[in-house]
Amino acid sequence: MNKIAKQEILDNLRNASPSKGDFVTDNSVIYDKKWTQEQKIERFCQVTSAVNTQIKQTTLHDAQRDLIDLLTEKGVRHLMQGSPSPIAKEITDNWTAMDTGVKLRSFDQKIEACKEELFSVDASLTTTLGAIAETGSLILWPTREEPRLLSLVPPIHVALVYEDRFFNTFLEAIEQEQWTTHMPTNALLISGPSKTSDIEQELCYGVHGPKELVVMIIRNN
Repeated sequence: MNKIAKQEILDNLRNASPSKGDFVTDNSVIYDKKWTQEQKIERFCQVTSAVNTQIKQTTLHDAQRDLIDLLTEKGVRHLMQGSPSPIAKEITDNWTAMDTGVKLRSFDQKIEACKEELFSVDASLTTTLGAIAETGSLILWPTREEPRLLSLVPPIHVALVYEDRFFNTFLEAIEQEQWTTHMPTNALLISGPSKTSDIEQELCYGVHGPKELVVMIIRNN
């Protein structure tokens, strides 16, 4: 591009009139989605299943057995979880004393010390802040104890979400969780396993992250 053409483009940008588009100032326009709790879960499952996410509904009592069966079926030999992770810890309690066939490892060191191990495990287990019914997305709030690498590196990512942690929209989640006063430093939205269409315009999974995403919805009963 020559200097004259470049200058013309810059002049046009400077002289352009500001956009006079209509801006939404009434939250009721955005809040038109009000599903019941069951409808939110049903909507989430429908939307996220369309992009190859696997859904497993269970209870806290049955979650450990269901998780072991799931991992065994997939041939998982090593599972890594955050440390400490209260919800995951409750599900994996007494794991080492059980003959599961799946070794449980904890992310309890600095990344430099366990990087090699992290890149060698078959699956990871993480908690979530909740889920968005409208878009079928999980909300993760990575911490030092449960870093975002756990949801990005292993080939299989198992995410836990309680049934009462489903929001209608992302805006609703932001307002109810009061992000305006304590914004997470690294919020992460996940809408299915890793995918791209850059390769010959064909949809491929697992190119930039996990090939499989499994969402375990923990029911109260």
